[in-house]
Amino acid sequence: MSNKKKIWIGSAFLIVLLFLLLLRLPVIELAGENTAYYLKHNEFTLGWIHSIEKEEWFENYKREKQEIVLLETYFKTFGAGTPYEVEGTTTENGFIHMEMDVAYEELNVTASEYVDLTIYVENREIPLHHYFNDHERVLISVRTVPIWEYIRGEFL
Repeated sequence: MSNKKKIWIGSAFLIVLLFLLLLRLPVIELAGENTAYYLKHNEFTLGWIHSIEKEEWFENYKREKQEIVLLETYFKTFGAGTPYEVEGTTTENGFIHMEMDVAYEELNVTASEYVDLTIYVENREIPLHHYFNDHERVLISVRTVPIWEYIRGEFL
């Protein structure tokens, strides 16, 4: 093998290695006090039992760039703090459905078996109290991770 060919192969290898070292992939991170998990999916639903009304509540989110965008919400009864003048509000199967478009840098939720806080993604239910301590604060945000962390990360 000629020296030119060795230099070419070595240079190509270094370029690929540099690309892999700099490549960062977006994930949705669920970070507790001592542990963090990732979602590879761009969309998820957050569901729980409302602590006062004792009714189901669902919110659909989508990752857009570095934000988590609330797309729509489904709930059965209005309560304190519930938006009430939203265009695109309908009722369906006993649920009030509101189309939303609200961007968040992060969501701050509390894992609790009592309210059954659950992530729904691709026909899967992920009860957060199985992964975090009861009443543990969980931050849900967008994070970009290096490829090696993406490959060996803790995904739900």
